[in-house]
Amino acid sequence: MAEPQITLLTKPGCHLCDDARSALHDVLAEAEFADAVLPVDEKNILDDAELAAEYAEEIPVVLIDGRVHTIWRVEPERLRTALRAAVL
Repeated sequence: MAEPQITLLTKPGCHLCDDARSALHDVLAEAEFADAVLPVDEKNILDDAELAAEYAEEIPVVLIDGRVHTIWRVEPERLRTALRAAVL
């Protein structure tokens, strides 16, 4: 199975984005995902007018394979479940 593409949509000064980044990286650092190659592509929505228009009021957003996984807060167990389904 191909490794999922993970994208974190953020903007500067967003404390929820900082929390989401930490939660995402904490889950990815767990032993069960050690053998998977799971890079995170972080995008600042202010650098992309289309992303800014679509997600201005919803960041942070975690996308898995281009689909919205979560908005505002990353729930670690929900993220683990999605990643397990995608990589294990």
